Amino acid sequence: MTDITLLIVDDHPVVRDGLRGMFTAAGSGFRVLGEASGGVEAVELALRLDPDVVLMDLRMPGGNGVDAIAELTRLGARSRVLVLTTYDTDTDTLPAIEAGATGYLLKDAPREELFAAVRSAAEGRTVLSPAVATRLVTAVRKPVAVADTTLSARESEILALVAKGTANRAIAAELFISEATVKTHLTHIYGKLGVKDRAAAVAAGYDRGILGRG
Repeated sequence: MTDITLLIVDDHPVVRDGLRGMFTAAGSGFRVLGEASGGVEAVELALRLDPDVVLMDLRMPGGNGVDAIAELTRLGARSRVLVLTTYDTDTDTLPAIEAGATGYLLKDAPREELFAAVRSAAEGRTVLSPAVATRLVTAVRKPVAVADTTLSARESEILALVAKGTANRAIAAELFISEATVKTHLTHIYGKLGVKDRAAAVAAGYDRGILGRG
């Protein structure tokens, strides 16, 4: 039987060492091809090493896991992504699954459960920890509220400045608000427009007529 190849992604060296040691000690069945400390590096290594399974942490300074999962999905990577994280909140689980993760496991999972999850992920089967499965079922059953997608006057003002290429610090200075407040407004703007970055927000702004005609 061919070993299942792995890429371990976590920003903590101790965690990576522990996982590598665990899979190495398991003997035949698993082979760790490499490690990454952030999402950007994870995408690069996954494309180069082509592991069967990527064990992906979510919150990392070198690019978060959800963005990495989405990028691997977009690029059509063969690797299955099994999220292995400490977090099981709705804001973590739902985006990860929607981005294309095959499974979602918490770091307190027993060793044998992790091994079984990796085997299942390698075969393309969905793997969810009980806590995450419960959250997903609850989210599916919850009535969807109609989101307010209308930008406030301040949000429209900030989007217009972003469209001009104005940096956050300059926007803050021009509007006499803190840079942190600018970032908060941008987060709200991204949410209302259904985008993830400044460029997409500007494009959506023109598309919806918020910024006039592009």
